[in-house]
Amino acid sequence: MTGGGLIGDFKNNEFRYKNEVQASSTQEGLCVTANLATSSWLVVGTCKGRALAGRQLQRRSLVIKAEVNFVNSEEAKKLIAVEGYAVVDVRDRTQFERAHIKDCYHVPLFIENKDNDLGTIIKRTVHNNFSGLFFGLPFTKPNPEFVQSVKSQFSPESKLLLVCQEGLRSAAAANKLEEAGYQNIACITSGLQSVKTGTFDSVGSTELQNAGKAGLVTIQGKISAVLGTVLICKSYKLLATCSRMCISLHYFLPDQAEKLLQLAPAS
Repeated sequence: MTGGGLIGDFKNNEFRYKNEVQASSTQEGLCVTANLATSSWLVVGTCKGRALAGRQLQRRSLVIKAEVNFVNSEEAKKLIAVEGYAVVDVRDRTQFERAHIKDCYHVPLFIENKDNDLGTIIKRTVHNNFSGLFFGLPFTKPNPEFVQSVKSQFSPESKLLLVCQEGLRSAAAANKLEEAGYQNIACITSGLQSVKTGTFDSVGSTELQNAGKAGLVTIQGKISAVLGTVLICKSYKLLATCSRMCISLHYFLPDQAEKLLQLAPAS
């Protein structure tokens, strides 16, 4: 390099050109200087026989991601029948056993937590007495083998329809598989709870949309009906008793009964 020089500016810890730099080589060359304070690069340029004016370049990481396709139940049915999507059910074992799409693959995003450390035991006890009791939800933890289990059955080029009950777990599973290189992923918006009866051939003891219902909430309607019947019967008996008392009072003590009736509100 000729016709130029470098001076050190130690105050801001960087080097800069004093004069315009000219390249003496007739070959293509690349002139680069480093800014020590920011660790960025200054590219002078590439050209035959001369250097171009420099410009600052910023480091950027380019990540190509596939877009997850969110569809309704009817669109999902077409993806399976026409485009050959495989159905991967990411729900826990209990919901899967209640009802699932026929011929689907079961790879749970969460698995039952059977750890026996003190903290887990306390959390499991609290869970089982509230969420487990009222909603029938098992105490779970993230499945550490989820991505590997999918990879063992499907290549990154496979077309996968991920399903869960409400749509949240399938979206989370899609994100994990997207990071692992899968590019053809679809999810049912709002999950299987939004699927109408008969949309898919299903296996299980209940309908797909009801597979998430368990625990006391499933019998709250029956409990309410029984309690309502009991309250009505109690009220009827109380009214009947009051009526008999009034009749008896009017028969045996007519004067007192007349005074009570006068004191009663007009309504």
